[in-house]
Amino acid sequence: MARMHTGRHGKSKSRKPKADLATIPENFNKEEVGEIAVNYAKQGIPQPMIGQLLKEKHNVPYIKHAMGQRLGQVLESKGLTQEFPQDLVDLMRRAIRMRKHIGKNHNDSSNKRILNNTESKIWKLTKYYKSRGVLPKDWKYEPEKVELIIKS
Repeated sequence: MARMHTGRHGKSKSRKPKADLATIPENFNKEEVGEIAVNYAKQGIPQPMIGQLLKEKHNVPYIKHAMGQRLGQVLESKGLTQEFPQDLVDLMRRAIRMRKHIGKNHNDSSNKRILNNTESKIWKLTKYYKSRGVLPKDWKYEPEKVELIIKS
């Protein structure tokens, strides 16, 4: 599968090991891991950071192998999902930073191109999330409104 804004091709297969008993620690309880993840989510920690904390502090290599569900599914069942998906929020933050930079540095043509590519990714993701029902059908990416949403 080709990369979005380059002429190169990437490798699309997963590198995670298959779920087997050797990768799951024995002193492990599904409910405890779920409670820890829910507590982190209640503190406002985003999903990627929760996964990282579970790996580093609690020795949980893969949440899906341990609990039988992905972290997003666990949090969704508890009603702790975010308004916007994390990958979309990260891209919008990046676009906001670039717009501020271009406002100060008008002649920075390479960053103008990168901003164009980033916003292209945002539009592509919003189209995907609208089709999946994650975002409302009438939601539209507008940089001024998004900047207010991200700040709050």
